[in-house]
Amino acid sequence: MSVPAFAELLERLVFSPGRNAKLALIRQWFETQGDPDRGIGLAALAGELVFRTAKPAILRELIAERTDPTLFAISYDYVGDLAETIALMWPADAASNRPPLSLTEVVETLETAPKSALPTIIAAWLDALDPGARLALLKLVTGGLRVGASARLAKTALAEWAKIEVGEIEEVWHGVAPPYRPLFAWLEGRGPRPDPMGLPVFRPLMLAHPLDEKDVANLEAVEWRAEWKWDGIRVQLTAGPGGARLWSRSGEDVSGSFPEILEAMTFHAVADGELLVVRDGQVAPFSDLQQRLNRKVVTQKMRREHPVAVRLYDLLFDGEEDLRGLPFDQRRKRLETWYERVRPERMDLSPLIPFSSIGELAEIRAGARAASIEGLMLKRGDSIYSPGRIKGPWWKWKRNPLSVDAVLMYAQRGHGKRSSFYSDYTFGLWRGDELVPIGKAYSGYTDEELLWLDKWIRNHTTNRFGPVREVERGLVLEVEFDAAQYSTRHKSGVALRFPRIARLRRDKPPEEADQLETLTALIVPGSQEAVEG
Repeated sequence: MSVPAFAELLERLVFSPGRNAKLALIRQWFETQGDPDRGIGLAALAGELVFRTAKPAILRELIAERTDPTLFAISYDYVGDLAETIALMWPADAASNRPPLSLTEVVETLETAPKSALPTIIAAWLDALDPGARLALLKLVTGGLRVGASARLAKTALAEWAKIEVGEIEEVWHGVAPPYRPLFAWLEGRGPRPDPMGLPVFRPLMLAHPLDEKDVANLEAVEWRAEWKWDGIRVQLTAGPGGARLWSRSGEDVSGSFPEILEAMTFHAVADGELLVVRDGQVAPFSDLQQRLNRKVVTQKMRREHPVAVRLYDLLFDGEEDLRGLPFDQRRKRLETWYERVRPERMDLSPLIPFSSIGELAEIRAGARAASIEGLMLKRGDSIYSPGRIKGPWWKWKRNPLSVDAVLMYAQRGHGKRSSFYSDYTFGLWRGDELVPIGKAYSGYTDEELLWLDKWIRNHTTNRFGPVREVERGLVLEVEFDAAQYSTRHKSGVALRFPRIARLRRDKPPEEADQLETLTALIVPGSQEAVEG
């Protein structure tokens, strides 16, 4: 695949807002492209391409030699994306007779050429390309495609193309490397299933559906087990002879941010749990855990002030034995036995909550807010560990007040002291594979979070409408609100009363944000806005 062809794919992904349309484009691309370029493209979509010597600083130096620095600074502030600004401002060159640049050539050159030669090489490439292909090349170099196609979406498209479950892709993903020749050979029936050979690989997590009142009425207490829904981030701990890794719920390796957890993983098992900041046996607010998220360097001071631990929920593998096919009750007994035997540091068991009726459980849930706990998790005693979100075996029964996990869609500069920051946010929920706006908020976050949000918005802008920036569908916000009402003034048909940002869900992929029906289920029957537009 040539860089111009890859540029066309990226452009079509940008202008295809629906998830199903993006999946179809990526599936078609796997079908029509050959090795190794399709594997390189897959790695780019999944964020797995990292070049040690090709850094954004080189690109800044190249464009500084060719444009007025003040004009570039103004343009960069307006566009909000380094690669796009350079692609648009790069001086047009005379037509080149150079053959089309391939992805393979780009990757091999960036991996092998000395750093001192890269400015000349990259400049020659940019001279030979049109603005669209320049943008694709620069996004490959900087590693930020920002086309609304996440790693999870790319893996899902690959699984659909191969007609297998995405979980099977996940279980071999970390055992292969770009350009994934063994992976494609297996999927096309030309080779064996890739063997991770003892490497600590990620297994897709089992997820829960929100519990509503009609579901509560159908529950039989004897069939269910209850745990607290702890307010941290879901993690998977994978350790064995091949090493140890700590994974987020989306399969991202977060080991580097929590070295003390990795140091405690001296066992041979795969466990499921919640990562928390715990002081003197008490779980700290989620805001404390945020101080540790996405840190590349973790100081001893940070480890002392924000000590982390894992509260264990489940045991997926005990050594080489796969326990996922066992009922929850049996897995829980195995987890308890394993924990007593291993006694891993910085870990404990999430306790089961005793109850004799669903009414009693509802009373327990009512006290969750006072205990600073999100709510309850309900799990059928006979449920096997099934990857993904299957309705019925597990429920999450959140506390009041009302909240949803929404996707950031648009941002606008604030007023007064916030006039230099993008601090007013429009967010939406999924209606099928379409994202529809449900409200705006400009409060609830800290000053530190505002700085992070402002930078993220500038770096992930995909379109502009006057003062409003449209952003890549890549950031989930937990939004709290007092009430929801039907409204004819909103595309979603719903309006929120006093929405505020409860927290940034950087650990949660946008595909797992709430559906619109989750919000409409919270509306009191007969409610309507007093004034319709």
